[in-house]
Order: sequence, then C-alpha cells, then structure tokens
Amino acid sequence: MTDPSTRPGKIIAIHLSYASRADQRGRRPAAPSYFFKPASSVGVSGGTVERPDGTELLAFEGEIALIIGTPARRVSLADAWAHVGWVTASNDLGLYDLRANDKGSNVRSKGGDGYTPLGPDLIDARTVDPETLRVRTWVNGDLRQDDSSAGMIFPLAQLVADLSQHFTLEPGDVILTGTPAGSSVIVPGDVVEVEVDAPDAPGAPSSGRLITTVTQGDVAFDAELGSLPAVDDLQRTEAWGSREEAGLAPVSDESALSPELRAKLMEAPTAGLSSQLRKRGHHSCFIDGVAANIAGSKIVGTAKTLRFVPFREDLFKTHGGGYNAQKRAFDAVKKGEIIVIEARGDDSTGTLGDILALRALARGAAGVVTDGGVRDFDAVADIGLPVFSRGAHPSVLGRKHVPWDVDVTIACGGASVQPGDIIVGDGDGVIVIPPHLAEQVVDDTLAQEVEDAWIAEQVAAGHPVDGLFPMNAEWRARYESETGSR
Repeated sequence: MTDPSTRPGKIIAIHLSYASRADQRGRRPAAPSYFFKPASSVGVSGGTVERPDGTELLAFEGEIALIIGTPARRVSLADAWAHVGWVTASNDLGLYDLRANDKGSNVRSKGGDGYTPLGPDLIDARTVDPETLRVRTWVNGDLRQDDSSAGMIFPLAQLVADLSQHFTLEPGDVILTGTPAGSSVIVPGDVVEVEVDAPDAPGAPSSGRLITTVTQGDVAFDAELGSLPAVDDLQRTEAWGSREEAGLAPVSDESALSPELRAKLMEAPTAGLSSQLRKRGHHSCFIDGVAANIAGSKIVGTAKTLRFVPFREDLFKTHGGGYNAQKRAFDAVKKGEIIVIEARGDDSTGTLGDILALRALARGAAGVVTDGGVRDFDAVADIGLPVFSRGAHPSVLGRKHVPWDVDVTIACGGASVQPGDIIVGDGDGVIVIPPHLAEQVVDDTLAQEVEDAWIAEQVAAGHPVDGLFPMNAEWRARYESETGSR
C-alpha cells in the first residue's frame, strides 16, 4: 500500500491504549480490546466529515495508524514490527449519540462514511523506533493532543502480535492504535488536523497534517429502520473528556448518602434495622460470618463493590498484575463509601493489607467489608480503618483469588450487594439495606428503640416479660399514656 486513500481489507481499532486516556476515563484495561471499522469509512486529507442531523456529540481522536506491509500470522512480539510497512496519521472519528446503542461494537458510532481519514503521507516503518512516535491534534489551529507511543499501555508491536494470534493481518490492513487524552467534541465548521511524526529519527519523518472539516448533515435517521441517536450525561462526559468541558455540574467526591440519613443510621443498631427489613420481607440482608477488626466499630456508607473469582493461573496472568480491579477499587473509592469485597467466604488468604487500607483511609472511605481474610491484620487495625472480615491470614492475594471486576453486583457473606446499597455494621454484624427503603426502615427502627428502652425500664422495675415484650393491649395503652406516643 503506497496510497493512504486505498481501501484496506480490514481496519482494526483499539478501545483504550494510552495511559493518559485511561486515567481520564478512570479505568485501565488489563489487556487490549478491539473493534472493526468498515473500509468505507476511509477518508483522505482535505476531505469532510458529516455530523448527522439530530446529533450533537461527534468527537475527534488523533491516532497513530499502522499499515501492514507483509502478512502476519502468529508472529512473536520480537518479530511483529517487521510486518508493519508504514505509519501514518488517522482521525478515528466517533459519534457518541449512537455509542450506547452499539454496546461496544462501535458499528454505527464509528463506522460512518469518512470516519477514518488517513494520511496524507506515509512513514517507512523501518526508519523509525515504534517507541518514539509522536501524535498531535489541532482543532481550528489550537493544539488539543500531544503524546507519544512511549505513553501507551500496550506497545505498538504488541498490538500487531496480539491480533496476529487470532487472524492473518494482510498487506494494506490498518491498525488504529488508540488516542491519548484530549479528544473532545467538534462541531460543523471546525477543522481538525492530525500529524504523526518521529522527531528523534533521522530527517524527522512526518505523515504531514491530515486535515478534516466538519459539515452539518440534513438527513435525519429513520425511527422505523433502527434505533435513534440518544445522549446522556455519561456520553456527554466521555465525548467532551470531562463533566466540566461538557458543561455539567461536578460530581461530589462523597457518596450519595445524605448527612441526615447517615446520622440516623449511625444511631440505629443493626439488630433493629434487620428486624424492620424482615417485616418488609427482606430476609437475606445479612453479610454472614464477618466481624470488626476494631472492637466497637460502627460503619455506615454506600457500597463500592469489588469481585474476586477463584484463582486460575492464566486468569491471574491477565487480571492479577498491573492496575488490576483491586487497585482500581481502592484508588476510586469516594468519601463515605464502603468497599465490599466478594471473596466467596474463603478466609484462607488476604483480600487487602495495610497499603490498600491506607489508600482507602486517605480517600475517606467509611470502611471495608470482606467475606475473606485480611493480611497485616494488626497493622490495618492500627491504621484505624474499620474492616469487617472473616479474620486474619498472612498470604497474598494470588493464592486463592483473581481480582476481576469493580462496581458490579456481588455476593458477600451470602448477601447480594449492589453498588450504592447502604451498608451498616456494628458489633452484631453487617447488613445491606436497599436505598429506597432506608429512610422508612431507619425511622421505624429508631421509634422501636424508644419503645424497647421503655420496656427495658419496666423489666428492670420487676415486671414479667409476658404481655410486656411484645406489648399486649393493656401495656400498649399504658406506654402511650406515659410517653404520649401513638
């Protein structure tokens, strides 16, 4: 392939590959993942791209594009770069209005005509170091992206080797290698320029500037043929790059639990709360088998969930190292949240230790609940972070568990826990309260506590419990008369 406008047989794009972009999104993949773009999406420098009628979130993504020079099938990492013929610039344009409908495939959101402009010039891959390529993007002359292949999570050669494990990469195939931070929304009239170069190579070879102008379409999508464009705050945030850039109010670093509700829950015992839940038909609200590492601890907060799956060597290799799910959960926990860990009731290994406990404390976490073990048990207690667990164990994570996922529905100590569920723990144990029941449950619990305190006074005065606990009509009338309660 000597002309970037020639249609390739395949266009393969990676979802997330730059550390700067992953940090911006708040998630870092353990391995590369991909999607295909149609060959009909190829465009050339100086061309236009249409923002369809009825849409608002067309975004640019300046990228390094690799063009395969010789067939690659099951090539090694060491040999992979030799199969790349050329390097050039690309703009992996995407329409976030259709992103949710595609559920990760990006067929419509990134497959539009002209959504993959390439060029204008080709850099001979043999003349450059794949670790020192630079990509820059300008919008209306303003520099918006400036990063290099050194900032990638997955090296360029790895992408070639990985894809060749699954199918043959043929001459002319294009690999779009991901975009760094700075991608954002563009509107009709905007001019986007992308350049890839190798500033440290002899002669500083460059792709030249790939120029694309945004135009406004006037043909609406037909609702009788398929789903229509739709946007929400998540799509706006990811398209623009941040809530601030999207014009949205910032999200608080604190959990969604109001101070008033938190105060009432701190006053209410888990025994009383569980009784009120059972009255409403919720009999599976207990996280069984866990106890506090600090005597007298009381925790109240909303759940941030972390799931471990049983240890398997190949899964631990792909998910256990690097910025895994466990680290992401402790790095992202908000003030007032409780990290709830599914460890399948296996206390024969640790699920956190003192370093992660320090991180949770620094983030303002209200505590941790795990149905597994705790490493560095005494040190964690000394840190002061309340942890409810099945006890101490000195082993490391990889003995029994693979950190798998965060912010999903989990099972902890026999209870289902969803992100945002309300967690309350004290000396009697830990319970899970569905958020929509919390206000009513805690109010009734506190009212019952007042009633139980009055009953205790009567028992202490020598009255038998028969008819008093629970109160019969006679005792109920006396209680209401003395306390003014009804």
